[in-house]
Amino acid sequence: MIGFQIIEMQNNDLKEVLELWKESPGIALSPADSIENLMSFLVQNQGLCFIARKKNKLVGAVLGGCDTRRGYLYHLSVNKAYRQMGVGKTLTEKVLAALKARNIQKCHIFVIADNLEGLHFWQKTGWKKRDDVFVMSYDL
Repeated sequence: MIGFQIIEMQNNDLKEVLELWKESPGIALSPADSIENLMSFLVQNQGLCFIARKKNKLVGAVLGGCDTRRGYLYHLSVNKAYRQMGVGKTLTEKVLAALKARNIQKCHIFVIADNLEGLHFWQKTGWKKRDDVFVMSYDL
């Protein structure tokens, strides 16, 4: 990770972060990912959302969240030109360390079923696919 800087995500990073996510296959954006909603997410999850920069270029981003019982990672993405350099792993470790400091003992992620590259990354970095639970959603 030589030459990369990991810093906490700020409101002024969000437009750039959204562009990265839009260019990243496997990242599913929804109306919940508006600038306004993301600004609120950053307030509620201070110290859990990070970006990676090389010089001034955004090369990676991740949202970390917490409900005081479990942690969650959302939208980890690294610019294609900077993959396989430890950026994604380092961003993940940064969130996990921040969650652990809050005494959170388990973290969950959601991987889109056909995102094989993402699934491979997560499994390679020690995450376990669960077959004992289903994700269910309810639109309000």
